[in-house]
Amino acid sequence: MNEHKVCLINDSFPPVIDGVSNAVVNYGRIITQNHGAAAVVTPYYPGADDAAFPFPVLRYPSLDMTKAVGYRAGMPFAPELMRKLEGMEFDVIHSHCPITSAMLARALRDRINAPVVLTYHTKFDIDIANAVRSKLLREEAAHLLVQNIAACDEVWTVSRGAGENLRKLGYEGDYIVMPNGVDLPRGRVPDALIAQVTEGFDLPAGVPVFLFVGRMMWYKGIRIILDALKALSESGQAFRMVFVGGGGDKEEIQTYTAGLGLEDRVFFAEPIHDRELIRAWYCRADLFLFPSTFDTNGLVVREAAACGLASVLVEGSCAAEDVTDGATGFLIQENAESMAAMLRELCVSMPAVKQVGQMAQKEIYVSWEEAVARAWERYGVVTENYRLGCYPAHDKLTDNLVHSLAQTMDVLGRAQEKRQQAISELENSVDELKDELKEELDDGRRRMREHLEELTQRLDRFL
Repeated sequence: MNEHKVCLINDSFPPVIDGVSNAVVNYGRIITQNHGAAAVVTPYYPGADDAAFPFPVLRYPSLDMTKAVGYRAGMPFAPELMRKLEGMEFDVIHSHCPITSAMLARALRDRINAPVVLTYHTKFDIDIANAVRSKLLREEAAHLLVQNIAACDEVWTVSRGAGENLRKLGYEGDYIVMPNGVDLPRGRVPDALIAQVTEGFDLPAGVPVFLFVGRMMWYKGIRIILDALKALSESGQAFRMVFVGGGGDKEEIQTYTAGLGLEDRVFFAEPIHDRELIRAWYCRADLFLFPSTFDTNGLVVREAAACGLASVLVEGSCAAEDVTDGATGFLIQENAESMAAMLRELCVSMPAVKQVGQMAQKEIYVSWEEAVARAWERYGVVTENYRLGCYPAHDKLTDNLVHSLAQTMDVLGRAQEKRQQAISELENSVDELKDELKEELDDGRRRMREHLEELTQRLDRFL
C-alpha cells in the first residue's frame, strides 16, 4: 500500500493526553515517516499547537464538555472541514472512537468512497454506566454505539479482552486484534537523569520502590494498591510508592492515602509528558503496580517492560494478556489481600523480580514501529476488500441518518456562510455610506468655515 493516504480521526488529541490520543499521534508519525501519508482530524482545543507534528492536523468546531465527560465535544459536520477532506484523496479512513469520530468517518466515506476502519480502544460499557444512570437509557446508548461500530467496514480491537467487551455490548460482527505499540525504546536511561527526576522524593537505597503511571481514577484499581500497601506497612515491610499522573479522583485518592497513614511513604507526582522523564521513573522503580481491569490494552505495562520493569497485574485482565505469571510478570486476584501477599513475597526476592523484568522486556514489548507496520499491511487488504465488495452491506437506515445529518449540517453551514456574507456586504455598505456622509460633512464644515472667514473679512473692512 505504498504512497497511499490515511485519514486518522479521534475525539482526543494533544494537548489532551490519554492512551488513544497517544496512539493516533504515533500512527500519524510512523505512517508519515515510514510508509505513506496521514492526516489527523480532531476537535478544536484552545491553545493547541499542531505545528510540531510531521503531518497535517485538521480541527473542527467543538463545545467545552470537560466537566461532564472530560473532553471537548466535537461538532464534526462543518461544511468547510468536509470540503477540505473531500479534496485530500484519502484511501483509508481510520476512526479511533466509535461515537462522534465514527459518525464523521461514515459521512466522509459517503463522499469519497473509501473504506472505514474502526479501532475499539476503550470499554465503553463502563463509560456509559458512569455517564447514564437509567438502565433503559444505558441499553439504548449501547445499542446506538454498536450500530455505529457495525456500520464500519472493518473493526479492530487492541486486545482479546476488548473484543470480548464488544461482544458483551452486543456486537456480532467480525473483528481483528491489532495491538498498540509503545513509543519508548528498550533499555535504561542514564543514572544522572534518574537522579534528576527523583530528586526531592524520599527513596532510600535498598528499599523497594513501587510505581503507578496513568490517570488517577479509582477505576484503575488504585484502592486495591492503597489497601495492599496499608497491609504491607502493618506487616513491617519497608517500601516506597510513587503515583505519576493526574485525574478527576486524584484529590480523593490523596485524602484516602492520608487517612491510611501512608503519606510518609506514598508520593504523588504531577503528570509527565516528556517521555525520557517517564522512562527515568520506570528505570528507578522495582515493581510496576497496575491492578486495572478497566484498560483494554495496558500500554503502561509494556512501557515498563521496555525499561526492564516487571508488573503486578490482575489475572484475566486485558493488561495481563500475553503475560506469564512468574516469567514475564506477576498475576494476582482482583483484591487487596492478593496484592499484599504478592508484594510481601516479592519484596524479599528482588533479584528474581529483576530477572522477570528482563524477560518482560524481551517477550512482551512491542514498538509502535512494529504495530503500525502491521496496521499498514492490513490497510492494503482493507482497500482491496473494499474495492472487491467483500464487506457486508451497511445498515441503510443509520447510514441514511448520518448522511442526512451531514447534508443538513452542510446546508445549514452554507446558509450560515451566505448569511455571514450578506451581513459583511451590508456592513461594508454601511461603512461606505458612513465614509460618504463623513466626506459630505467635512466638506460642509470646510465651506462654512470659508464663508465665516469671508464674512469676518467684510465686517473688518466695513468697520
